[in-house]
Amino acid sequence: MSSIEINNTIKTLKKGGIIVYPTDTVWGIGCDATNYNAVQKIFKIKKRKKSKAMICLVNDINMLKQYVEYIPDAAEDILKYSQKPTTIIYEKPKHIAVLTSGGDAPGMNAAIRAVVRTCAFYKIECVGIYRGYQGMIEGDFKDLNARSVNHIINKGGTFLKTARSQEFRTKEGRKLAYDHLVKKNIDALVLIGGDGTFTGGMIFNKEYNFPVIGIPGTIDNDILGTNFTLGYDTALNTAVEAIDKIRDTASSHKRLFFVEVMGRDVGHIALNAGVGSGAEEILVPEENLGLDRLLESLRKSRKTGKSSTIVLVAEGDKTGNNVFELRDYVEENLKDYDVRVSVLGHMQRGGAPSCFDRVLASKMGVKAVESLMHGKNNVMVGTINNIIELYPIDKAVKGHTKIDEELLRVSDILNI
Repeated sequence: MSSIEINNTIKTLKKGGIIVYPTDTVWGIGCDATNYNAVQKIFKIKKRKKSKAMICLVNDINMLKQYVEYIPDAAEDILKYSQKPTTIIYEKPKHIAVLTSGGDAPGMNAAIRAVVRTCAFYKIECVGIYRGYQGMIEGDFKDLNARSVNHIINKGGTFLKTARSQEFRTKEGRKLAYDHLVKKNIDALVLIGGDGTFTGGMIFNKEYNFPVIGIPGTIDNDILGTNFTLGYDTALNTAVEAIDKIRDTASSHKRLFFVEVMGRDVGHIALNAGVGSGAEEILVPEENLGLDRLLESLRKSRKTGKSSTIVLVAEGDKTGNNVFELRDYVEENLKDYDVRVSVLGHMQRGGAPSCFDRVLASKMGVKAVESLMHGKNNVMVGTINNIIELYPIDKAVKGHTKIDEELLRVSDILNI
Protein backbone atom coordinates (compact mmCIF):
# COMPACT_ATOMS: atom_id res chain seq x y z
CA MET A 1 0.00 0.00 0.00
CA SER A 2 1.40 3.38 -0.98
CA SER A 3 1.89 6.28 1.42
CA ILE A 4 -0.92 8.16 -0.37
CA GLU A 5 -3.34 5.28 0.23
CA ILE A 6 -2.27 5.06 3.88
CA ASN A 7 -2.81 8.81 4.41
CA ASN A 8 -6.22 8.67 2.75
CA THR A 9 -7.17 5.73 4.97
CA ILE A 10 -6.12 7.64 8.10
CA LYS A 11 -8.14 10.68 7.01
CA THR A 12 -11.20 8.49 6.42
CA LEU A 13 -10.90 6.89 9.85
CA LYS A 14 -10.50 10.26 11.60
CA LYS A 15 -13.65 11.54 9.89
CA GLY A 16 -15.65 8.57 11.16
CA GLY A 17 -15.66 6.78 7.82
CA ILE A 18 -15.57 3.10 6.95
CA ILE A 19 -12.69 1.26 5.30
CA VAL A 20 -12.21 -2.15 3.70
CA TYR A 21 -8.87 -3.83 4.46
CA PRO A 22 -7.27 -7.23 3.72
CA THR A 23 -6.77 -9.84 6.44
CA ASP A 24 -4.96 -13.18 6.25
CA THR A 25 -8.20 -14.86 5.14
CA VAL A 26 -10.86 -12.41 3.90
CA TRP A 27 -11.48 -8.71 3.45
CA GLY A 28 -12.53 -6.92 6.64
CA ILE A 29 -14.70 -3.87 7.27
CA GLY A 30 -13.20 -1.45 9.75
CA CYS A 31 -13.49 1.93 11.45
CA ASP A 32 -12.10 3.93 14.38
CA ALA A 33 -13.07 1.73 17.33
CA THR A 34 -13.25 4.78 19.62
CA ASN A 35 -15.84 6.51 17.40
CA TYR A 36 -19.32 5.44 18.55
CA ASN A 37 -21.15 6.54 15.38
CA ALA A 38 -18.64 4.80 13.17
CA VAL A 39 -19.02 1.55 15.10
CA GLN A 40 -22.81 1.77 14.68
CA LYS A 41 -22.28 2.03 10.90
CA ILE A 42 -20.36 -1.27 10.96
CA PHE A 43 -23.21 -3.00 12.82
CA LYS A 44 -25.67 -1.66 10.25
CA ILE A 45 -23.56 -2.65 7.23
CA LYS A 46 -22.96 -6.16 8.54
CA LYS A 47 -26.54 -6.49 9.82
CA ARG A 48 -24.95 -7.77 12.99
CA LYS A 49 -26.80 -8.19 16.26
CA LYS A 50 -25.45 -5.84 18.91
CA SER A 51 -25.25 -8.76 21.30
CA LYS A 52 -22.32 -10.03 19.20
CA ALA A 53 -19.03 -8.33 19.91
CA MET A 54 -16.50 -7.28 17.28
CA ILE A 55 -12.72 -7.49 17.37
CA CYS A 56 -10.59 -4.46 18.20
CA LEU A 57 -7.20 -4.21 16.46
CA VAL A 58 -4.22 -2.81 18.36
CA ASN A 59 -0.61 -2.54 17.25
CA ASP A 60 1.22 -3.23 20.51
CA ILE A 61 0.79 -3.99 24.23
CA ASN A 62 0.90 -0.31 25.20
CA MET A 63 -2.08 0.40 22.98
CA LEU A 64 -3.83 -2.70 24.32
CA LYS A 65 -3.51 -1.40 27.89
CA GLN A 66 -5.66 1.60 26.96
CA TYR A 67 -8.64 -0.75 26.57
CA VAL A 68 -7.89 -3.75 28.80
CA GLU A 69 -7.13 -3.25 32.49
CA TYR A 70 -5.59 -6.63 33.25
CA ILE A 71 -3.42 -8.60 30.83
CA PRO A 72 -2.49 -12.07 32.16
CA ASP A 73 1.21 -12.94 32.08
CA ALA A 74 0.54 -15.84 29.72
CA ALA A 75 -1.26 -13.54 27.28
CA GLU A 76 1.57 -11.01 27.42
CA ASP A 77 4.11 -13.74 26.66
CA ILE A 78 2.06 -14.92 23.68
CA LEU A 79 1.86 -11.39 22.28
CA LYS A 80 5.52 -10.76 22.94
CA TYR A 81 6.77 -13.72 20.93
CA SER A 82 4.01 -14.08 18.32
CA GLN A 83 5.11 -13.44 14.73
CA LYS A 84 1.58 -13.04 13.33
CA PRO A 85 -1.72 -11.38 14.30
CA THR A 86 -3.15 -12.98 17.46
CA THR A 87 -6.67 -12.83 18.90
CA ILE A 88 -7.16 -12.97 22.69
CA ILE A 89 -10.43 -12.58 24.62
CA TYR A 90 -9.94 -10.74 27.91
CA GLU A 91 -12.21 -11.27 30.92
CA LYS A 92 -11.75 -8.20 33.05
CA PRO A 93 -14.09 -5.29 32.24
CA LYS A 94 -12.70 -1.79 31.86
CA HIS A 95 -15.89 0.08 32.77
CA ILE A 96 -18.60 -1.07 35.23
CA ALA A 97 -21.88 0.75 35.82
CA VAL A 98 -24.06 0.44 38.92
CA LEU A 99 -27.74 1.30 39.38
CA THR A 100 -30.55 0.91 41.91
CA SER A 101 -34.05 0.10 40.74
CA GLY A 102 -37.51 -0.60 42.16
CA GLY A 103 -38.32 0.03 45.82
CA ASP A 104 -35.51 1.48 47.93
CA ALA A 105 -34.07 -0.45 50.86
CA PRO A 106 -31.65 0.47 53.66
CA GLY A 107 -28.17 -0.70 52.69
CA MET A 108 -28.36 0.26 49.02
CA ASN A 109 -25.96 3.16 49.55
CA ALA A 110 -23.54 0.84 51.35
CA ALA A 111 -23.69 -1.54 48.37
CA ILE A 112 -23.06 1.29 45.88
CA ARG A 113 -20.10 2.38 47.99
CA ALA A 114 -18.66 -1.13 47.98
CA VAL A 115 -19.02 -1.46 44.20
CA VAL A 116 -17.40 1.93 43.52
CA ARG A 117 -14.49 1.42 45.91
CA THR A 118 -13.83 -2.13 44.70
CA CYS A 119 -13.64 -0.76 41.16
CA ALA A 120 -11.22 1.91 42.37
CA PHE A 121 -9.11 -0.73 44.13
CA TYR A 122 -8.78 -2.74 40.92
CA LYS A 123 -8.38 0.39 38.76
CA ILE A 124 -11.67 -0.16 36.93
CA GLU A 125 -13.65 2.91 35.95
CA CYS A 126 -17.07 3.03 37.61
CA VAL A 127 -20.17 4.86 36.40
CA GLY A 128 -23.31 5.56 38.41
CA ILE A 129 -26.65 5.42 36.61
CA TYR A 130 -29.27 7.68 38.16
CA ARG A 131 -32.95 6.66 38.42
CA GLY A 132 -32.47 3.00 37.54
CA TYR A 133 -33.42 1.72 34.11
CA GLN A 134 -35.12 5.00 33.22
CA GLY A 135 -31.83 6.81 33.74
CA MET A 136 -30.12 4.21 31.58
CA ILE A 137 -32.60 4.92 28.79
CA GLU A 138 -32.00 8.67 29.11
CA GLY A 139 -28.22 8.44 29.53
CA ASP A 140 -28.28 9.89 33.05
CA PHE A 141 -24.73 8.74 33.90
CA LYS A 142 -22.06 10.08 36.23
CA ASP A 143 -18.46 8.96 36.68
CA LEU A 144 -17.79 7.85 40.26
CA ASN A 145 -14.60 7.38 42.25
CA ALA A 146 -13.71 6.39 45.80
CA ARG A 147 -14.35 9.92 47.08
CA SER A 148 -17.74 10.13 45.36
CA VAL A 149 -19.14 7.70 47.94
CA ASN A 150 -17.76 9.26 51.12
CA HIS A 151 -20.06 9.19 54.15
CA ILE A 152 -22.95 7.29 52.55
CA ILE A 153 -22.53 3.89 54.25
CA ASN A 154 -24.76 5.09 57.12
CA LYS A 155 -27.42 6.71 54.93
CA GLY A 156 -30.77 5.19 54.09
CA GLY A 157 -32.29 5.23 50.61
CA THR A 158 -30.07 5.46 47.53
CA PHE A 159 -28.17 8.53 46.38
CA LEU A 160 -28.40 7.24 42.80
CA LYS A 161 -32.19 7.51 43.15
CA THR A 162 -34.53 4.80 41.94
CA ALA A 163 -37.54 4.46 39.70
CA ARG A 164 -39.82 1.92 38.07
CA SER A 165 -39.50 2.27 34.30
CA GLN A 166 -42.39 1.29 32.06
CA GLU A 167 -40.32 2.26 29.02
CA PHE A 168 -37.68 -0.35 29.84
CA ARG A 169 -40.38 -3.01 29.50
CA THR A 170 -40.36 -2.30 25.75
CA LYS A 171 -37.77 -3.41 23.19
CA GLU A 172 -37.45 0.19 22.03
CA GLY A 173 -36.64 1.35 25.55
CA ARG A 174 -34.03 -1.36 26.06
CA LYS A 175 -32.48 -0.49 22.69
CA LEU A 176 -32.04 3.14 23.81
CA ALA A 177 -30.52 1.93 27.07
CA TYR A 178 -28.06 -0.33 25.25
CA ASP A 179 -27.00 2.44 22.89
CA HIS A 180 -26.21 4.72 25.85
CA LEU A 181 -24.14 1.98 27.52
CA VAL A 182 -22.14 1.40 24.33
CA LYS A 183 -21.62 5.12 23.84
CA LYS A 184 -20.30 5.37 27.41
CA ASN A 185 -18.07 2.29 26.85
CA ILE A 186 -19.75 0.39 29.69
CA ASP A 187 -18.73 -3.28 29.76
CA ALA A 188 -20.90 -4.65 32.58
CA LEU A 189 -23.76 -3.75 34.94
CA VAL A 190 -24.28 -4.20 38.68
CA LEU A 191 -28.01 -4.16 39.45
CA ILE A 192 -29.19 -3.48 43.01
CA GLY A 193 -32.86 -4.23 43.60
CA GLY A 194 -35.51 -6.94 43.80
CA ASP A 195 -37.14 -9.43 41.46
CA GLY A 196 -38.43 -6.73 39.09
CA THR A 197 -34.93 -5.32 38.73
CA PHE A 198 -33.49 -8.79 38.13
CA THR A 199 -36.18 -9.65 35.59
CA GLY A 200 -35.30 -6.53 33.59
CA GLY A 201 -31.61 -7.38 33.77
CA MET A 202 -32.22 -10.98 32.72
CA ILE A 203 -34.19 -9.88 29.62
CA PHE A 204 -31.55 -7.26 28.77
CA ASN A 205 -28.79 -9.85 29.10
CA LYS A 206 -30.63 -12.25 26.82
CA GLU A 207 -31.25 -9.62 24.13
CA TYR A 208 -27.79 -8.05 24.06
CA ASN A 209 -25.55 -10.61 25.77
CA PHE A 210 -24.61 -7.78 28.13
CA PRO A 211 -22.91 -8.89 31.38
CA VAL A 212 -25.08 -8.24 34.45
CA ILE A 213 -24.81 -9.23 38.09
CA GLY A 214 -27.42 -8.61 40.77
CA ILE A 215 -27.28 -7.57 44.41
CA PRO A 216 -30.60 -8.30 46.20
CA GLY A 217 -31.98 -5.15 47.81
CA THR A 218 -35.52 -5.40 49.18
CA ILE A 219 -36.93 -5.27 52.70
CA ASP A 220 -39.31 -8.17 51.99
CA ASN A 221 -36.49 -10.76 51.95
CA ASP A 222 -38.34 -12.58 49.16
CA ILE A 223 -35.47 -13.37 46.76
CA LEU A 224 -34.53 -17.02 46.33
CA GLY A 225 -30.81 -17.82 46.54
CA THR A 226 -29.97 -15.76 49.62
CA ASN A 227 -30.82 -16.05 53.31
CA PHE A 228 -30.95 -12.26 53.63
CA THR A 229 -31.59 -9.35 51.28
CA LEU A 230 -30.30 -5.83 51.86
CA GLY A 231 -32.68 -3.81 54.02
CA TYR A 232 -34.50 -6.72 55.62
CA ASP A 233 -32.65 -6.59 58.95
CA THR A 234 -33.08 -2.81 59.20
CA ALA A 235 -36.79 -3.04 58.37
CA LEU A 236 -37.23 -5.68 61.08
CA ASN A 237 -35.58 -3.47 63.67
CA THR A 238 -37.68 -0.49 62.56
CA ALA A 239 -40.88 -2.52 62.85
CA VAL A 240 -40.02 -3.95 66.27
CA GLU A 241 -39.11 -0.52 67.62
CA ALA A 242 -42.43 0.90 66.41
CA ILE A 243 -44.43 -2.04 67.80
CA ASP A 244 -42.73 -1.66 71.20
CA LYS A 245 -43.91 1.95 71.32
CA ILE A 246 -47.43 0.98 70.25
CA ARG A 247 -47.44 -1.62 73.04
CA ASP A 248 -46.82 1.16 75.57
CA THR A 249 -49.94 3.08 74.59
CA ALA A 250 -51.98 -0.10 74.05
CA SER A 251 -51.24 -1.22 77.61
CA SER A 252 -52.11 2.18 79.03
CA HIS A 253 -55.61 2.02 77.50
CA LYS A 254 -56.13 -1.77 77.42
CA ARG A 255 -56.51 -1.60 73.67
CA LEU A 256 -56.22 -4.02 70.77
CA PHE A 257 -53.97 -2.79 67.96
CA PHE A 258 -53.85 -4.16 64.45
CA VAL A 259 -50.36 -3.23 63.19
CA GLU A 260 -49.76 -3.62 59.46
CA VAL A 261 -46.24 -4.17 58.14
CA MET A 262 -44.95 -4.58 54.60
CA GLY A 263 -45.04 -7.98 52.93
CA ARG A 264 -47.34 -8.15 49.92
CA ASP A 265 -46.48 -11.74 48.96
CA VAL A 266 -44.45 -13.01 51.91
CA GLY A 267 -44.73 -12.65 55.67
CA HIS A 268 -41.10 -12.66 56.76
CA ILE A 269 -41.24 -9.20 58.34
CA ALA A 270 -44.57 -9.87 60.05
CA LEU A 271 -43.53 -13.24 61.46
CA ASN A 272 -40.11 -12.25 62.74
CA ALA A 273 -41.18 -8.83 64.03
CA GLY A 274 -44.21 -10.44 65.62
CA VAL A 275 -42.17 -12.98 67.55
CA GLY A 276 -39.57 -10.35 68.39
CA SER A 277 -42.18 -7.95 69.80
CA GLY A 278 -44.32 -10.55 71.52
CA ALA A 279 -47.41 -10.05 69.31
CA GLU A 280 -50.44 -12.09 70.38
CA GLU A 281 -51.37 -12.98 66.81
CA ILE A 282 -49.47 -12.89 63.51
CA LEU A 283 -51.28 -12.91 60.15
CA VAL A 284 -49.20 -13.73 57.06
CA PRO A 285 -50.04 -14.36 53.36
CA GLU A 286 -48.74 -17.93 53.52
CA GLU A 287 -51.24 -19.03 56.20
CA ASN A 288 -54.91 -18.01 56.15
CA LEU A 289 -56.10 -18.62 59.71
CA GLY A 290 -59.63 -17.45 59.03
CA LEU A 291 -61.74 -14.90 60.88
CA ASP A 292 -63.27 -17.41 63.31
CA ARG A 293 -59.81 -18.54 64.43
CA LEU A 294 -58.81 -14.91 64.95
CA LEU A 295 -61.87 -14.18 67.09
CA GLU A 296 -61.27 -17.27 69.20
CA SER A 297 -57.66 -16.26 69.80
CA LEU A 298 -58.68 -12.76 70.85
CA ARG A 299 -61.29 -14.15 73.26
CA LYS A 300 -58.62 -16.30 74.89
CA SER A 301 -56.31 -13.30 75.22
CA ARG A 302 -58.99 -11.32 77.05
CA LYS A 303 -59.80 -14.24 79.38
CA THR A 304 -56.16 -14.69 80.38
CA GLY A 305 -56.11 -11.09 81.63
CA LYS A 306 -53.78 -9.52 79.09
CA SER A 307 -53.66 -5.74 79.45
CA SER A 308 -53.12 -5.20 75.70
CA THR A 309 -53.22 -7.14 72.46
CA ILE A 310 -51.09 -6.71 69.35
CA VAL A 311 -52.11 -8.40 66.10
CA LEU A 312 -49.38 -8.09 63.48
CA VAL A 313 -50.66 -8.18 59.89
CA ALA A 314 -48.62 -8.51 56.71
CA GLU A 315 -50.12 -6.30 53.99
CA GLY A 316 -50.72 -9.34 51.80
CA ASP A 317 -52.56 -11.35 54.47
CA LYS A 318 -55.76 -12.99 53.20
CA THR A 319 -57.70 -13.22 56.45
CA GLY A 320 -59.54 -10.01 55.50
CA ASN A 321 -59.53 -7.71 52.51
CA ASN A 322 -57.46 -5.21 54.48
CA VAL A 323 -56.49 -4.33 58.02
CA PHE A 324 -59.33 -1.83 58.40
CA GLU A 325 -61.93 -4.47 57.54
CA LEU A 326 -60.35 -6.72 60.15
CA ARG A 327 -60.80 -3.95 62.70
CA ASP A 328 -64.45 -3.48 61.74
CA TYR A 329 -65.10 -7.22 61.96
CA VAL A 330 -63.59 -7.50 65.42
CA GLU A 331 -65.44 -4.43 66.70
CA GLU A 332 -68.71 -5.90 65.44
CA ASN A 333 -68.17 -9.32 67.03
CA LEU A 334 -66.18 -8.47 70.16
CA LYS A 335 -67.88 -5.44 71.69
CA ASP A 336 -65.61 -5.31 74.73
CA TYR A 337 -62.50 -4.55 72.65
CA ASP A 338 -61.29 -1.00 72.01
CA VAL A 339 -59.65 -1.46 68.60
CA ARG A 340 -57.11 0.71 66.81
CA VAL A 341 -55.12 0.37 63.56
CA SER A 342 -51.56 1.46 62.88
CA VAL A 343 -50.05 1.09 59.39
CA LEU A 344 -46.27 1.37 59.54
CA GLY A 345 -46.00 1.84 55.78
CA HIS A 346 -42.94 3.36 54.14
CA MET A 347 -41.18 4.18 57.40
CA GLN A 348 -39.94 0.57 57.19
CA ARG A 349 -37.90 1.49 54.11
CA GLY A 350 -36.25 4.51 55.67
CA GLY A 351 -33.63 5.18 58.29
CA ALA A 352 -29.97 4.37 58.71
CA PRO A 353 -29.16 0.76 57.78
CA SER A 354 -28.29 -1.61 60.61
CA CYS A 355 -24.70 -2.78 61.06
CA PHE A 356 -25.75 -6.17 59.67
CA ASP A 357 -27.05 -4.60 56.45
CA ARG A 358 -23.97 -2.39 56.07
CA VAL A 359 -21.61 -5.36 56.41
CA LEU A 360 -23.72 -7.54 54.11
CA ALA A 361 -23.85 -4.78 51.48
CA SER A 362 -20.09 -4.35 51.65
CA LYS A 363 -19.43 -8.06 51.16
CA MET A 364 -21.93 -8.32 48.30
CA GLY A 365 -20.54 -5.25 46.51
CA VAL A 366 -16.99 -6.59 46.54
CA LYS A 367 -18.16 -10.02 45.39
CA ALA A 368 -20.17 -8.50 42.52
CA VAL A 369 -17.21 -6.63 41.03
CA GLU A 370 -14.73 -9.47 41.51
CA SER A 371 -17.19 -11.90 39.91
CA LEU A 372 -17.50 -9.67 36.83
CA MET A 373 -13.71 -9.52 36.66
CA HIS A 374 -13.66 -13.32 36.44
CA GLY A 375 -16.20 -13.45 33.65
CA LYS A 376 -19.30 -14.31 35.72
CA ASN A 377 -22.54 -13.17 34.16
CA ASN A 378 -26.31 -13.25 34.70
CA VAL A 379 -25.96 -14.22 38.36
CA MET A 380 -26.95 -12.76 41.72
CA VAL A 381 -24.78 -12.37 44.78
CA GLY A 382 -26.35 -14.01 47.82
CA THR A 383 -25.46 -15.15 51.31
CA ILE A 384 -26.08 -18.79 52.22
CA ASN A 385 -25.17 -19.91 55.74
CA ASN A 386 -23.02 -16.79 56.13
CA ILE A 387 -21.03 -17.54 52.96
CA ILE A 388 -21.23 -15.19 49.97
CA GLU A 389 -22.30 -17.25 46.95
CA LEU A 390 -23.44 -16.74 43.35
CA TYR A 391 -26.92 -17.82 42.26
CA PRO A 392 -28.46 -17.80 38.75
CA ILE A 393 -30.68 -14.76 38.27
CA ASP A 394 -33.34 -16.72 36.38
CA LYS A 395 -33.76 -19.11 39.33
CA ALA A 396 -33.84 -16.20 41.79
CA VAL A 397 -36.65 -14.56 39.81
CA LYS A 398 -38.72 -17.70 39.24
CA GLY A 399 -38.36 -19.14 42.74
CA HIS A 400 -40.26 -18.37 45.93
CA THR A 401 -38.97 -18.13 49.48
CA LYS A 402 -40.80 -20.14 52.14
CA ILE A 403 -42.10 -18.99 55.50
CA ASP A 404 -40.29 -20.34 58.56
CA GLU A 405 -42.68 -23.06 59.75
CA GLU A 406 -40.68 -23.60 62.92
CA LEU A 407 -41.00 -19.94 63.84
CA LEU A 408 -44.77 -20.15 63.27
CA ARG A 409 -44.83 -23.06 65.73
CA VAL A 410 -42.76 -21.08 68.24
CA SER A 411 -45.21 -18.18 67.92
CA ASP A 412 -48.19 -20.45 68.65
CA ILE A 413 -46.49 -21.89 71.74
CA LEU A 414 -45.57 -18.50 73.18
CA ASN A 415 -49.01 -17.00 72.57
CA ILE A 416 -50.66 -18.22 75.78
